[in-house]
Parts: sequence; C-alpha cells; structure tokens
Amino acid sequence: MPADLVQMLPSPVTRELTNELMKQADLVVVTGSQNNVRAGYSSGTPALGVGAGNVAVIVDDTADCEDAAGKIMRSKIFDNATSCSSENSVIIHTAVYDRMLAALTKEGGGLLTPEEKELLTKTMFPGGKLSPAVTAQSVRKICAVAGLTRPELVNAKCLLVEETGTGSSHPYSGEKLSPVLAVYRARDFDHAIATMRAIYDYMGNGHSCGIYTENEAHVRTLAATMTVCRIIVKQAHTFATGGSFDNGLPFSLSMGCGTWGGNSFSDNLNYKHFMNITRIVRTIPPNEPTVDDIFGGYWAKHGRER
Repeated sequence: MPADLVQMLPSPVTRELTNELMKQADLVVVTGSQNNVRAGYSSGTPALGVGAGNVAVIVDDTADCEDAAGKIMRSKIFDNATSCSSENSVIIHTAVYDRMLAALTKEGGGLLTPEEKELLTKTMFPGGKLSPAVTAQSVRKICAVAGLTRPELVNAKCLLVEETGTGSSHPYSGEKLSPVLAVYRARDFDHAIATMRAIYDYMGNGHSCGIYTENEAHVRTLAATMTVCRIIVKQAHTFATGGSFDNGLPFSLSMGCGTWGGNSFSDNLNYKHFMNITRIVRTIPPNEPTVDDIFGGYWAKHGRER
C-alpha cells in the first residue's frame, strides 16, 4: 500500500490545519459533534457526516422481559454508554412495567427515588446542560460526585431514572453519554410511539430506535411511523447497529441518519461509500412502458378525460 495511505495532522492540531486538510482531501467523513459535521459539509469537499444518537427502545406487552433486560443492560454499560447507539431511554408498556423494572434491577440496574433523582439532576445537568463530570464515568464515580450513597446505587451497573416528560425541561430524555437510563411508562403501544416520537423530536432524529416484541404489526407500525434509518428488533442496540453476523447491517462505527438527521446518507458507512464506480454503458433492447402501463390503474379508478 502507498506509504501515505493513512495520514495524521502534526501536533498541535489546529482548526485551520483541519479545514485545510478537508479542502485537500477527495472525501471527508465526519463524526463527533454537529459542529464537526457542519464544518465537513461546508468544506467544499464531498462529505459524509453522521447525526447525534439518543436511542429509545420500546418494550411492549408481548416482550420477553428477562431477555430484553439482559440485552439492554449489556448494551447500555458498554464503554460507559458513550456509543451513539447506546440506549438512553426505555419505554415500557404498563402491563409489563413492574416485571421489566424487576428484570432490569436483577441485571444490575439501580432505580433512583424522586429525591435521589433530584440530586443526580443537579450534578448531571447544571444549567440544563450535560456535565463533563459524569460523561463516560462509572456508576460509582457518578454516585460519588452526586452524593448518592445507597449501596443499591453505588454497586449498580446502571442507574435507572423514571421520567414522564421530554424536551429541554426534561434533560433525561436526551443523550446522557453515561450509564444512566431513563424509564418511561406507556399506557399502550400508541402511547409508546408518541413518547418515542417526542424524544426524537428533541434529540436523535434519524439515527435508530429499538423494540422488544412478538407482535410483527408493532414492528411494521414503528418502521412506518418513526423517522429513523434503523429499527433494531430484539437486539442489544449498541452492538446491533454497527453490524453483526446475525443481522443484515454492514459492519461500521459510523451510522448515517439521512436527511432526518441532517445527513447526506442513511446507510451504515462501509467500503462502498469510498468507491467511485465506472460503468461501461452500451445499448440494450428498450424496456419502455406504454402510457396505459403508467396511468392505467389511475384511469380505471378515476376515469379518463378525453
């Protein structure tokens, strides 16, 4: 391979050097903050940028709660929940709410009381913004910073916070980049989708969402309703979105969010996006539809004006 196939900017890396590199490159792939993505798109070089994550997962009344809890916990605590594909909220049908909370607790979740939630909120969201003091930290470290001392929390793998609202006034509905999971109760499946829709209207639109269900109609409805590029069904979300041997997604660490997330592509970034394809074009027998082929169904239903 060419010696300069992989390059790095010399230290110290500056904004000016970064902008110059993007101008000279053939293709820019941008991840990280939305400021980075906007810089890539405005560099004048063809760019592929990704969107913010804020994954929400529905657990409906047909779900295997123990299976769901194990997968959600394993996914949530990976790398202290810093992946854009980490679950940030779980929306649970009221019929299985208590059972699902018990299953999450058994898997290592620590459910906060309202008073403990208030303490954590002051630490996690001073001034309404996520604090770097908790980002990518362990539960034990977060508890120490927040003044949470109950052993069930300090020794937990993940903190569970019950939530009802969405938006900037309910910061737990956003991406938390830490092992803290918001828990919502849904009256029925329509309420669950409405809650999920409100979460994504606030943050994470275009990325992906998940569902645990045995009802195929619920999967189809979710796919037809949500403006996301991936619906992850009964899988540990962090690992599934990046591609797996047992699902159909290409292996990737960068997931496009389509125009819903302000991106130019909606796939899992893979080798095909780095290729230019040359096509040799020859004439073939024409395959041209007639006017009746195009409009026949419409005319049969509505009539044809002459």
